Amino acid sequence: MPEPVGIANLPDQRYKIVSKEGATFTIMVAGESGLGKTTYINTLFQTSLKSHPDPNQRHNKFTSPHQTVEIDIVRAILEEKNFKIRLNIIDTPGFGNNVNNHDSWVPIIDFIDDQHESYMKQEQQPSRLAKKDLRVHACLYFIRPTGHSLKPLDIEIMKRLSTRVNLIPVIAKADTLSPNELDIFKTRIREIVEAQDINIYTPPLELDDPASAEHAKQLIESMPFAIIGSEEEVETAPGQYVRGRKYPWGVVEVENDQHCDFKKLRSLLLRTNMLDLILSTNELHFETFRSLKLGAEETENGPHANGDAENGGSSDDLTGAGDAKGTTSSRGKKPRRLHNPKFKEEEDALKKFFTEQVKAEEQRFRQWETNIINERNRLNQDLEEMQSKLKALEDQVKKLQIAKR
Repeated sequence: MPEPVGIANLPDQRYKIVSKEGATFTIMVAGESGLGKTTYINTLFQTSLKSHPDPNQRHNKFTSPHQTVEIDIVRAILEEKNFKIRLNIIDTPGFGNNVNNHDSWVPIIDFIDDQHESYMKQEQQPSRLAKKDLRVHACLYFIRPTGHSLKPLDIEIMKRLSTRVNLIPVIAKADTLSPNELDIFKTRIREIVEAQDINIYTPPLELDDPASAEHAKQLIESMPFAIIGSEEEVETAPGQYVRGRKYPWGVVEVENDQHCDFKKLRSLLLRTNMLDLILSTNELHFETFRSLKLGAEETENGPHANGDAENGGSSDDLTGAGDAKGTTSSRGKKPRRLHNPKFKEEEDALKKFFTEQVKAEEQRFRQWETNIINERNRLNQDLEEMQSKLKALEDQVKKLQIAKR
């Protein structure tokens, strides 16, 4: 039997290269405050990656009627079985904390678009050895467990996120709902997602691998994932500890499929579909942004880009009809910055300061005018008195002259 050529060893060579270089994975957690995003991240990676805010200082920043959404990035290097992964956790504190949350999603959308643009510019440089990649590979959107339906704010931001990142909706604090309430809530969310044409990430079905296809089917049927987070271990039996939460009526286990979907979501993010999340970010979302960006620039530069403009238009259709503001933002020189609530707040503060200064100056001018008028009236009165005295003296002089004659 002849000796094999050796091309079958290529996967082994590729495995050695990947094992040596490691990987970069970026997760964004978005949603209202108080839904356990920090707890879930620490539970997912079984370490304290992100510290909890001080409960006494947590709400001290709410000092103005309109709070801006911040972007908080935590970087870490994790190692397991000699494989290193450069992990980036992006949090969005401040989202949904206002009474009026109009355009509160803009800083989040801007950050995602900026990372695509930054990576595209780095690829255009002569040297591309030290590229920094902060493109979001997976966005976990935390939904408040109301048991009723999605709020309009949830629908609006999920529409915009689904055209830019791999969106994975999760129901936070699932232990606050009964199993029946949770099933009804999941059904309602699926109906809204389908009705609003929100594209959520679905793992690919590998038909040639029945076990993998069955696992992917289970993940799809479990969406949106109902999760529970806990950084503490509780005792379920003498000497047996598990991660969970202890209540008077029993223990909720984080890694129990009958209690929540934590293991399924962990499998989707880390164990079975991490590579697909990274590849779909690069091949779908980044390429869509790149085609729109370059197509818009060529359209602005001249009439020779009709073909690319048409391609940009078709890609624009892929981003969804409900994202008109998001799609137009990539065509110009960052017009989205004009609608950033942070800059709007600064503009309002400057306008208020300017108005107060103008009012103060106007008050000073009015006071000066009043003083001038009062001084003029006083001088006129003094002048009239002097004139009357002068006239009286002239009359006395005339009388004296007549008396002498």
